[in-house]
Amino acid sequence: MSTRLAMVALALAIAVTITDPDEATARERACGSRDPVNSIAEMSAAIYACWQPPRGTAGLSLTLRFSFRRDGTLIGRPRATFSALGPDDGLNRAFVASVLEALDKALPIPFTESMGEAIAGRILSPRFTAALERKS
Repeated sequence: MSTRLAMVALALAIAVTITDPDEATARERACGSRDPVNSIAEMSAAIYACWQPPRGTAGLSLTLRFSFRRDGTLIGRPRATFSALGPDDGLNRAFVASVLEALDKALPIPFTESMGEAIAGRILSPRFTAALERKS
């Protein structure tokens, strides 16, 4: 595979969002697990395992932009690049806080050596969308 194709494949993989992670993987992984992360899907599951959207935030969405170091820590602070929030400022603040708290709880992401090398410095833009609440 050429370098250019590899970069395109990585960019497409990074475009995978937190909104639809492999739920089985996320359920199997405990928040803050030190099990090695060796793929974008596993990285998403590591973050998603720590995320608990507040009640009443169904359908709210936030896209963050950030990069990791090889050791799984953030380079700088995450920046919001898109949001679809609601009319209730209190719920909006709680939703955004829940996303940032999940990221904080998941850090540092325990990347394998090869994943750390591949992801270091790459810009990630995961989208967090609270699932619609199920009626019981």
